[in-house]
Amino acid sequence: MPKVKFISSGIEVEAKAGETLLDIALAHDVSIQHACGGFCACTTCHCEIIEGLNHLDPPDADELDRMEILEDRTDKSRLACQSKVRGDITVRVVNAD
Repeated sequence: MPKVKFISSGIEVEAKAGETLLDIALAHDVSIQHACGGFCACTTCHCEIIEGLNHLDPPDADELDRMEILEDRTDKSRLACQSKVRGDITVRVVNAD
C-alpha cells in the first residue's frame, strides 16, 4: 500500500492505490479546503507534491485548465481531488482549513 505523508500536519498514512489525495486527507482528518466537493470545479485543494510526483496519475486536461488560474502554482502543483496515488508521496497542503 502506498504511503502518503502530509508535511503540513505531520501525518503519514497508508492508502489504497487509486485513491485521491483529497479522499485520503479527509479520511485521516488532514486539514484541506475542498469548496467544490472534489469535482475539479475550483482550486481550493491545491497541493504541492514534495516527493513522488511520478507516483500520481498524470493530470488530465480539466485539471491542467483549472490550475492555470493558480497564482502560486509550481511545477509540482496538483489538485488533491484529481490526484490518484499509485506509490509513496510527500505532500504539502497549500490551502489548509
